[in-house]
Amino acid sequence: MSVQIARATAADEDVCREFDPRISEAMIARKIAAGELLLARRDSEAVGYLRLEYLWSKLPFIGLIEVGVAHRNQGVGRALLKFVEEHVRRSGQRRLLSSSMVDQMHAQAWHRRMGFAECGFLSGVNTDGIGEVFFVKEVSG
Repeated sequence: MSVQIARATAADEDVCREFDPRISEAMIARKIAAGELLLARRDSEAVGYLRLEYLWSKLPFIGLIEVGVAHRNQGVGRALLKFVEEHVRRSGQRRLLSSSMVDQMHAQAWHRRMGFAECGFLSGVNTDGIGEVFFVKEVSG
């Protein structure tokens, strides 16, 4: 079954909040308007989500990528990443950043399989003082 990736629309606000409950409704609406929220769908079901951020208003950063449990390991995350990489390339950027909490080994392994390389670390920035590992991927070309 194929996956379709598209930018979220105002009609998708509730679905986006389900995938990303930690950000406000107002922020969801702003990011939808800016084209920075992506949804992956199979048939009409939303099965994945990606929130794009920009560090210093210029460096593209995956703030969150989430795939529904029943749809993991089926190429949904890869499809979301491919879509955002193409967007980053078209916008003239050469790199895409992402991160994972240091205790999320599965997420770190996914980043490495997708071609990201570790590029830094922030200690104690998450709940319970857990650090964050940062990754970079070259997308030019």
